[in-house]
Parts: sequence; structure tokens; C-alpha cells
Amino acid sequence: MTKDLIVQNISASKSHFSIHYGIKTKTEAFTEKLFYTLFDSAAPLEKSIDELEKQFKEIASLACKKPQDSCESAWGNFLHKLPSVLEKLNKDASYILENDPASNSLEEIYLAYPGFYAIAIYRLSHELYLLDLMLFSRLMSEYAHRITGTDIHAGATIASPFFIDHATGIVIGETTVIEKNVKIYQGVTLGALSVSKSMKNSKRHPTVESDVCLYANATILGGKTIIGKNSIVGGNSWITKSIPAHSIVLNTTTTEVKVKEIKKNESL
Repeated sequence: MTKDLIVQNISASKSHFSIHYGIKTKTEAFTEKLFYTLFDSAAPLEKSIDELEKQFKEIASLACKKPQDSCESAWGNFLHKLPSVLEKLNKDASYILENDPASNSLEEIYLAYPGFYAIAIYRLSHELYLLDLMLFSRLMSEYAHRITGTDIHAGATIASPFFIDHATGIVIGETTVIEKNVKIYQGVTLGALSVSKSMKNSKRHPTVESDVCLYANATILGGKTIIGKNSIVGGNSWITKSIPAHSIVLNTTTTEVKVKEIKKNESL
């Protein structure tokens, strides 16, 4: 097959869609600039906000599927939400500091905690989701997923304060509801019990009420599943039904340890 024919075949295969790959890298740059603007004490706010506006509008022009007037007004609506988002994130950071014995300062949490970064980008992308900028919000949340190993859908509803520890492997689905003072450890999944396209507009993911702790690798599935307030879900638990308030859920599978018998003349 000649080069010209290969080019023709690829062009034909691409003809049914229109993707501007630059939107991906533009969104990543916008995400980093936004985090810097909110959390670096030396950031020149007016200049940074002006730069963010330019970046935002470039991305929205590629990502927005609504009428032009709605796309252009999205920046003002997003900017209006930033002070309240920052207030929630400061509460999240303080909650992490209060509850993680390994933490030493707020600066450490802002700079070095992947769980906090994941929460921060979730809260920011959630505002884009509410503005119906679905592709923009998804690209932002997927960037945080790649950086932190934590996959939080921008559509989830998560109250503040919220604590993610270690971050890696956490999955939080689109219709998840998490109330305040919840702690989640690595590997936790808040997912759907079953998946079909017909469920798109239904609640598919669990509700976690206030003051709940979900330990590592717990899997909680289903839109009707509610973890009652003040409950503890132990590591590696598998839950598909609601748990009453003030419960402790344990994986009761015991681990058996046997000591190998050393035969005569067998080295250790």
C-alpha cells in the first residue's frame, strides 16, 4: 500500500468526527494555571485571572455545544463561583490536617497531597459540569485522574469538608452523593451496580451520609445503596445494599497463616 493510499484511508476513517486535539493540552494548562492562581500566595491575581479568561474562552470555543451567547457568558458564571469553591477547598485542607497524623502543615497538603489535588480539580470541574460544559469538565477531571490516580466524575455531589487519603485507585461515579465529614482511603469504588445506556439519567451510584469512613479497597455499588451516617466500612468490603447509620461493616474472611515445616538438610 502506497503512502498516498494510506493517507486516503486514514482521512476517510476520520471523516465522521471532528476532534481538535489541542483542546486536551489547553485544558491541562488551564487546570495548572487555575490551581496556581488559587493557591500560590505570590500569584498576581488580576493578571492571572485575565490569562485564565483567555484560556477558558479558547477552550470553550472548541468544547461548548450550546448557542454562542451561552458559551461566551460561561466564563463570568465560572469566575463568580471561584471564591465559594476556594472556601470549600480550604475547609477540605483543614479537615485533612486535623485527621491525618502524617500531615505537618497546610502548605504540605496544598503542595504534596494527591488527595487534595484530586478534590480541588473535582470541585472546579464540577462547576463546569453545572454550566453544561461537559467535555471541558471531563478533560479537566481526566487530567487530575492521570496525575493522582483518582477518578472523580465531575457530576458527583460532594460536600465539604471531605478527606481522601493516599488517593490511588479511587473511583467516584457521576451520580454519587457524599455528605460532609467523609473520609475515603485508597482503592475505594463508589460505582454502579449495573451499566446500560438507558440508565444515563438515573441515579446509578451510592449515597454516603455524613461522618462515614470508607477504608481501603471497599467497593460500594448501586444508586439505591446508602451508607448511613457515622458508619465505618472496613477494607475489601463488597456492598450492594444500604447500611444503617452507626454501623461497622467488616470483611469477615479470615487469613490463615501456616508455618512451613523445614525438612532436615533443607536450607532456609
